[in-house]
Amino acid sequence: MLLQEEREKIVEYGQEMLRRGLTAGTFGNLSIYNEKENLFAISPSGMDYFKTDASDVVVMTLDGEKADGDRKPSSEVDMHRIFYQKRPGIKSVVHTHPRYATTLACLGWSIPPLHYLVAYSGKEVPCIPYVPFGTYELAQAALDGMGDNYACILGNHGLLCVGGNISYTLDVSEQIEFCAQLYYNCKAAGQEPKLLNDEQISSVLEAFQTYRQK
Repeated sequence: MLLQEEREKIVEYGQEMLRRGLTAGTFGNLSIYNEKENLFAISPSGMDYFKTDASDVVVMTLDGEKADGDRKPSSEVDMHRIFYQKRPGIKSVVHTHPRYATTLACLGWSIPPLHYLVAYSGKEVPCIPYVPFGTYELAQAALDGMGDNYACILGNHGLLCVGGNISYTLDVSEQIEFCAQLYYNCKAAGQEPKLLNDEQISSVLEAFQTYRQK
């Protein structure tokens, strides 16, 4: 079985994604890139995460061709492979539909540096306009909109996070959802949050670099 370790982790972290309340049902998707093999493992389309096993996980080439597995890969396969093609150091992608980040997606709001945990993404969490799901156009828009950050909000859709390993990338998803809730709560209170200044957020980003590389 190609990429057995990565496929087992997709099963493990797919279930963890639901336990953390980051998506529901069969929605969302995640992948892990093996740089040595130049292949990535991605969750199958439309399967219950708690009924998925390693053999159901699909292995893909960076050109979008299936290398192993009988299932259909996630419909967002292009949004995964484009980051492995064009963002050096990215070895995992997690796409979720968490309540607060998705609320901001429907409002078209980016998340400014209102809390130091925004640094899980970067200096902000940008929100891109709506692009139809499952398209290469969405993949390109997400790559362009995210820039050098590690997360972006997909307009009228959900949250996309990337990282150097699956554990960190799922943490990004969880912490950015927390920041999305804080931002929504500030707005609901009728207040604009007090933001960290450039020096403060840059200091946090520097501290996060070591954690990202683990």
